[in-house]
Amino acid sequence: MHFISKELYFPPVESATVDGIVAIGGDLSPERLLLAYRSGIFPWFEDDEPIMWWSPPERMVLFFEDLKISKSMRNVLNQKKFTITFNVAFREVITNCKKIARKDQPGTWITDDMVEAYCNLNRMGIAKSVEVWQEGKLVGGLYGVDLGNIFCGESMFSHVSNASKVAFIYLAQYLEQKQYRLLDCQVYNDHLATLGCVEIEREDFITILQA
Repeated sequence: MHFISKELYFPPVESATVDGIVAIGGDLSPERLLLAYRSGIFPWFEDDEPIMWWSPPERMVLFFEDLKISKSMRNVLNQKKFTITFNVAFREVITNCKKIARKDQPGTWITDDMVEAYCNLNRMGIAKSVEVWQEGKLVGGLYGVDLGNIFCGESMFSHVSNASKVAFIYLAQYLEQKQYRLLDCQVYNDHLATLGCVEIEREDFITILQA
């Protein structure tokens, strides 16, 4: 495990711990965050911890041809009860992701510093969001980092049933239309698996990222 300070670098992802920790320390400057994502690394830590940089041995991703839309979700989409926008309320989305209660998690890993760091990336056109509205209210969404060929999803939230799934499906279809290679979802969870996401080896992810 490597400790970093002001120098703008990351060690090779192959040097990560078994769990996937590449480095500890540094900052959340736009330059460091962009270098991290372009290297297959992302920050993940809590308020009382130093900044921890991860590149897990297995990466959860969506190849767009594998996107699964259940019959019930197709019905939801066809009902058109949601309005979907792209990158018009980034701060509201990340703030909701920060505040939403999550199963088996006592708090959030989205610290105040992370909110400001990703809002900076948004102003630079690098971090982007998907918003889901119902009757004029923001009821779901997601945000992530747009590398131009891969979108690195960070977090999503939902205040009403299916809102986050609608955001995910919209994003996947949008990225496929724009000929992105894949949607990076970082680590496994059951919710993502139902949408067609799969785990691939870190080296395979890095190969796609750098292609």
